[in-house]
Formats: sequence, C-alpha cells, structure tokens
Amino acid sequence: MHFVDPSREVLAETLLAAGPNSLTLCSGWRTRDLAAHLYLRERKAAVGLGLLIKRLSKASDKATAKLAATLKTPEDYARLVGAFRAGPPALSPLKIKALDESSNLIEYFVHTEDVRRAVDRWAPRALDEEYSDALWDELIKRAAILYRGVDLGIVLVRPSGPRHVARRAPVSVAIVGEPGELLMHAHGRTRHALVTFEGQPDAVALLQSAEVGL
Repeated sequence: MHFVDPSREVLAETLLAAGPNSLTLCSGWRTRDLAAHLYLRERKAAVGLGLLIKRLSKASDKATAKLAATLKTPEDYARLVGAFRAGPPALSPLKIKALDESSNLIEYFVHTEDVRRAVDRWAPRALDEEYSDALWDELIKRAAILYRGVDLGIVLVRPSGPRHVARRAPVSVAIVGEPGELLMHAHGRTRHALVTFEGQPDAVALLQSAEVGL
C-alpha cells in the first residue's frame, strides 16, 4: 500500500491548522519555514541535498528563508501549503512511486510530528498497523546512518517483538517503542519521543547525551 499520498494530506492539514507562525521541533523554524522547505525540496535539488551534503546546507537554508520571508499573510502561507499538497511537478523524479515512498514516507511523518509536538500538550497518533510496519521497514534501512554518531551498540525494539540491530559495539542499549516513536528518536527528536531504554545506566546516559540523526 502506498502511504505517502495520505501522509502528504495529513501534513498539509497539520500545517494549515497550525498557521504560519507556530513553533516546530526544527531548530529555528516556524511553520512558514517548514512549509517553504517542503515546497522547495521537491523543486530545487540543492534544498533537499542541503540536508545531506554539508557544503550545500547554506544555500539550502538561504533559499528556504527567502521563500518563507515572502509569506507575509495567512493567504500566502495557505497558497504555498496548497502547492505542496498538490504534489511535485510533472517531471519530478518523485512522481516515481518507489522513489516517492523512500524519500517522503519518513519525511512526512517526522515533519507532521514536528508541528504536532511543538506544543505543551500533545498525544501520539493511533497509527494503522500497516502504516506502522511501513515506517519500521524504512527506519531499519537507514538506522545505521542515523545512529552513526553514537559510540554504543543500538538495538531498536518494537513492543510487539521485532528487533533490529542498528549498530554493533561491545556495550549496547535497546531503545523500545512503536515505530513512529523510534523514528522520532532516531531523527534527533529525542526529548519528544515516547521510548524507553534497556541497558547499563552509564550506557543509557551516554546515549541520552549523544548526537542522533542526520
């Protein structure tokens, strides 16, 4: 089942409901900045690559800030969110479903939660089991990269039983949570992820102080 299209809808609705000036979990970004990023990453390759290639990050940030600054009214913001909601341009590689899934399934989930969880009171969404499974499948493909800066073994554990060794080391910590919560932790939203830890206290403390995510 293809989950990206409904995830895009949920993200767009979340952005619209929050309005252009709400806080997000993305450091320094309001919702207008996040909307600008989402729009540009499907239209300017440098914006998407800026998250992965350090030398492109300044150009990516500059383009995002420039577009966000043009959103002077709620109507401007709503139009940009609407353009994002409509999907990538006709000739975009993201029109290929497999690429769309691998590029956007996790992106849309995490950014939806970046908006939802940036308030004092929030609750996790009840996710469809198939959707959770799809998030898990994508997470384990990239978990080693997301935890590469942690000097520990990392084992991701779902409460229902499945486990994945993301990183091997003499001392390990198990991170236990539903796939969506594990995703938030793995992407650096560690204080906003509903997970528990199993391991030696000093190892758990080291994980909690480590830099996680891209």
